[in-house]
Amino acid sequence: MTLTWKLVVDSSDAPALAEFWAAALDYRVEDPTALIDALLADGRLPAAAVLERDGRKLFRGYAAVRHPEDPYDPASDIGQGRRILFQDVPEPKSGKNRLHIDVHSGGELDAVVARLESLGATRVEERDQGPAGHWWVMRDPEGNEFCVA
Repeated sequence: MTLTWKLVVDSSDAPALAEFWAAALDYRVEDPTALIDALLADGRLPAAAVLERDGRKLFRGYAAVRHPEDPYDPASDIGQGRRILFQDVPEPKSGKNRLHIDVHSGGELDAVVARLESLGATRVEERDQGPAGHWWVMRDPEGNEFCVA
């Protein structure tokens, strides 16, 4: 048996957070326009469940990013590999994340941190554990913590 997975992140603006993470990770924002058009045409999806953004139709409250080299379904543009799905929830973020993303800078820590800040991330705390590693704890635009090493 082969297991697959996706990371699901609660959000308040799924499309905006997907755009941030796509830029941060050099991923691709999924474009389910063709699937949504087919569902709308068949009457299987109400128009109120659809959001248009940057020329793409999205399922309202959801947006996803995928690694550009991983397999995906061409009919839906849904990734079948490394994928993060953002889903809107009514409650705001509270407390520290119990799960977070580590971004590996490839030895370009300062440049990667500066690029992420230019996309909307904020620095929280620099950590230096000597031989064990040196990294930054950062927050994405919605306050989710992640590390850059």
